[in-house]
Amino acid sequence: MTAVLQAQQLGKKYGKRWALRECTIDIPRGHVVGLVGPNGAGKTTLLKLAGGQLEPTAGGITVLGGRPAAGPAQLARVGFVAQDTPVYAGLSVAEHLRLGARLNPRWDSVMARERIARLGLDPAHRAGKLSGGQRAQLALTLGLAKRPELLILDEPVASLDPLARREFLQHLMEATVEHELSVLLSSHLVSDLERVCDYLIVLVDSRVRVAGEVDRLLATHHRLTGPRRDPDRLPADQHVISARQGTYVVRTDGPIHDPAWTVSRLSLEDLVLAYMDKHTADHRRVALEVRR
Repeated sequence: MTAVLQAQQLGKKYGKRWALRECTIDIPRGHVVGLVGPNGAGKTTLLKLAGGQLEPTAGGITVLGGRPAAGPAQLARVGFVAQDTPVYAGLSVAEHLRLGARLNPRWDSVMARERIARLGLDPAHRAGKLSGGQRAQLALTLGLAKRPELLILDEPVASLDPLARREFLQHLMEATVEHELSVLLSSHLVSDLERVCDYLIVLVDSRVRVAGEVDRLLATHHRLTGPRRDPDRLPADQHVISARQGTYVVRTDGPIHDPAWTVSRLSLEDLVLAYMDKHTADHRRVALEVRR
């Protein structure tokens, strides 16, 4: 499947501090991709590199087969909505749409006007007078009306109340189906990802811990509860993701026959937390160092 984003050993350094380091990732087209990870994992830096707002310090990145922000044609293929859903407080809704039309060669004026009308936004109202949810919807409209092939959303609903978040995500899903977009969405709110994403990437310490279609990931991960065991004594095809006091999260393609275990399904949040488990990650690193 054609990749919408590829990065190889990608890194970004600010002074002496690495915000992203040795990140290798391959994101397929045609999905709504949820990007999740702890603070400091490098999610926002990765998205800004993908949008061409930053230049890498190390490694390489391609988006839709080209270098990010390589020229007007490449810029037109990517929409970006940042965490603070940036709009200009002093401009009216209508002025935002006129500005978008001047700046974007693929701008869809009809879609933008119809969407603003459907949302019930008064074109004469200044953005600074809109609610947080309305500003987020305006920013999403600007991103969609570019007619991008890839829409990047960096924590777009983080500051919204639950109802505004739901409305934003519902409109995002409708637009994704209607316009056949690829979407890359970062969020700390796994419940939001569960609602809209069909592909998941967990990024920890700049590294991809797991990536894949959500249905497939949930089908191949299980919680095992039972007697404490050395994880190394589990069958070779049961890869331990997290281990705590007799409860294991394992990844396997095969059935689990051992009657000593109570086997249960994971929610998406359970799966994400298992891969973000620092205790397990530290244990694995120490084990690898010992083996070396």
